[in-house]
Amino acid sequence: MEKNPDKGYVALLGWSLNAVEAAENFDRRYLVVAPDWAEEYCEQHSIPYIPWNFERLNDRSMEIAELLRDKGVDVAIPLFEETVEWAGAINAVLMDNPRLHGQAVLFRDKALMKRRAQLGGIRVGIFEEAHDHDDVIRFLKRVNQTLLKLDGDPNDPIHLKAFDKAGCLGHRVIRTPDEIDMIPEEEFPVLMESHLDGWEFAVEAWIHDGKIRFLNISEYVTLGYSVFVPATPELESWRPLIEKEIEKLIKTFDIQYGQIHPEYFVTSDGTMYFGEVAYRPPGFKAFELMERAYGFNPYQASILVFDPKTTEEEVEAFFPTPVVGAKGYAGCFGVYPRRRVVSRLEIPEETENHPYFDYHELTPPMEETVTKRTAFGTHWGLVFFFGDDPHRMRDLLKHQEELDFYV
Repeated sequence: MEKNPDKGYVALLGWSLNAVEAAENFDRRYLVVAPDWAEEYCEQHSIPYIPWNFERLNDRSMEIAELLRDKGVDVAIPLFEETVEWAGAINAVLMDNPRLHGQAVLFRDKALMKRRAQLGGIRVGIFEEAHDHDDVIRFLKRVNQTLLKLDGDPNDPIHLKAFDKAGCLGHRVIRTPDEIDMIPEEEFPVLMESHLDGWEFAVEAWIHDGKIRFLNISEYVTLGYSVFVPATPELESWRPLIEKEIEKLIKTFDIQYGQIHPEYFVTSDGTMYFGEVAYRPPGFKAFELMERAYGFNPYQASILVFDPKTTEEEVEAFFPTPVVGAKGYAGCFGVYPRRRVVSRLEIPEETENHPYFDYHELTPPMEETVTKRTAFGTHWGLVFFFGDDPHRMRDLLKHQEELDFYV
């Protein structure tokens, strides 16, 4: 698409082919800042590109910000968890606003994030940092003592999460001291949280000028396995409450523009607990699910709300109406082999022949022995579905857990 020189010039931090295609078909100038292994592809396809290693912030970090500023870039947009802090540091320079880097650090450090949320009057569970196994044992005991558990009662679980990893990476559920011994030393330090009962779900919100411009509720069927959008009417009924919580989050974290991906729990009495918030696209191809359901491109939406030169009229014209603007329900299931030894990929007939089956991104197994899934592990690929009934979609995604895709 022809680029409009009066609109913002954006830098995409990290490599995502879908994000590049979205930028290519949008009216903003863009360039990609990605590791050097992307260089050959970018040259072959005439993609504007700057090589950069995001391994760590160091004394050269200022260099990339000054390079982008000299090129006339207006804003850096993070595509992955690992580039959120970089975007904050770069935008602090591009926009001459040092607070943006501090804000990005809050989005990266889950313990700092929870403390900031508490200061803003947002409900969170009990949490602490752990530096070794003894800290975890103490926390497990203290949480269960608080819950007035007696000797012999089963423990309420606690959750362990990496400070700065995306999604389910490094997430463990601990119920007994024996399980604590299984945690490798190199995973420390970690964040420990009490377990929150309730309906867990995710939100994707696009914010411009400090206001919500579009809010999607993603319904988890099983955390780490399946999700679909829009949500069922039962979960959507909480939308007014959810919007109030997101407004609280925007105020607490002082978010003026951009796209956020928070996770919440809602209890049966309508109490909402904050899980965490990310300042980047969600995992599990949720952007792709939204595009399938609604028809707009969420990567372009992010460029739109991040761009300081975007007008109010453009924002209003871009987004559809939540839920009623969707053409149907789009879901995906993350496949993990159920057998310890596999030899081939075999899509179950009942999956492939289902009217909601859309396509899959599964590949034949690279090796026969399936490594034991630690914590929530990583799926081997996704299967996508699309249909017109949210309850049928939910039940279909749940049923996939009982099927073998690798035999």
